[in-house]
Amino acid sequence: MNTRTATTQLTGAPGAAQNKRTPSRWAQPMLDGRHADSARRRQRVLTALDRSTAEGAEISVSAIARAAGVDRSFLYRHRDLLAKIHALAAEPPGTSERTGPAVTRASLQADLLAAHERAARLHSQVQHLEHRLSDTLGERAWHASGLGAPADVDALHQQITRLEQQVIDLGLQLAERDEDLAAARATNRELMARINASHSTR
Repeated sequence: MNTRTATTQLTGAPGAAQNKRTPSRWAQPMLDGRHADSARRRQRVLTALDRSTAEGAEISVSAIARAAGVDRSFLYRHRDLLAKIHALAAEPPGTSERTGPAVTRASLQADLLAAHERAARLHSQVQHLEHRLSDTLGERAWHASGLGAPADVDALHQQITRLEQQVIDLGLQLAERDEDLAAARATNRELMARINASHSTR
């Protein structure tokens, strides 16, 4: 064994001590970077939770991970974030304090006025539909009775009036003819009387 070999066995490989010091010199900056990245992703998750709660959006592990731009495994590694997601997802709708603007007397009065206006419009529409339904049922009942529609009745009345007028006209014509016949008969009797009188004188 020469002197270099013995020295190597006693001190280790050349540069071994330097290589052992290298990881400790670079490990801390890497750890700091990971911690900073993790903190940024946690903040994105919290921001996504706040925004989803305020907007009433879906709250689930997949939805929050997608909104925050992180992997779901990141949420499973951070139990506190996962517990908060599950807690907010379990809340019934409308229980969050940031689900919308505060309710005021003016907003309630405006909502009440709008509701009254909608009710008035609906009431008017219902009355219109009731009138239409009544007219439709009346027409169907009229047809079912065999009397026909009101327009048919008017036409029948008009026809009856025309026929009555024709009867009156025919009656007048018949009366005129009776008078003519009576006059002709009177003339005939007068003529026969003259003829008989002339024969008797002879």
